[in-house]
Amino acid sequence: MSEPLLMARGLVKAYGTPAGEVRVLQGVDLDVAGGERVAIVGASGVGKSTLLHVLGTLDRADQGTLRIGGDDVLALPEAERCSFRNRTLGFVFQFHHLLPEFTALENVAMPLLVARRPPAEAHAAAARLLEEVGLAERTEHRPGMLSGGEQQRVAVARALCGSPRLLLADEPTGDLDPATGERLSTLLRELARARGLTVVVVTHNAALARSCDRTLRLDAGRLEPA
Repeated sequence: MSEPLLMARGLVKAYGTPAGEVRVLQGVDLDVAGGERVAIVGASGVGKSTLLHVLGTLDRADQGTLRIGGDDVLALPEAERCSFRNRTLGFVFQFHHLLPEFTALENVAMPLLVARRPPAEAHAAAARLLEEVGLAERTEHRPGMLSGGEQQRVAVARALCGSPRLLLADEPTGDLDPATGERLSTLLRELARARGLTVVVVTHNAALARSCDRTLRLDAGRLEPA
């Protein structure tokens, strides 16, 4: 069998507090196959976002190994790890983090522009993605002119602009009303299937979790079947 796209072993992450060290992750093991969609659920404050940040190399585990696409990403020097993250991973967060002074098109194109792709190419790719998420008529709108659901769809388009192999989503529907959240869940599912994306999503949204291939629960610092 081929190696999973994402393979984590023994991930440990602790934080110091005035009361002493708190271990948020206590030896997390996780395999995610290419094209698989995995939901991670659990109580608030249990460390789900911490785990996602470690998997996305936004934070560094204190112990353990993490391989993505065969690369031992925790062993990479910082500059190489940043480059790997930019070309391999896409991120969607609870809050869209769009740049308010830029249009939807410019926000989506930003990752490609940062990667020094020609502006015309970056903007063309961004326009295609905005059409794909149903915002072809909103390309010149700034975030303040968009609804919450539209802003989050722009954020999804931005996450996909670099054609990542792995999409990591942290409570992507958490700041939306139920109906808008359901529409976003459907969009994420359709985009993942159409693109053959591997997805790991942290969520409290039961419908979003059910739409995934597998659901795991983070409890006491470890993952278990939900």
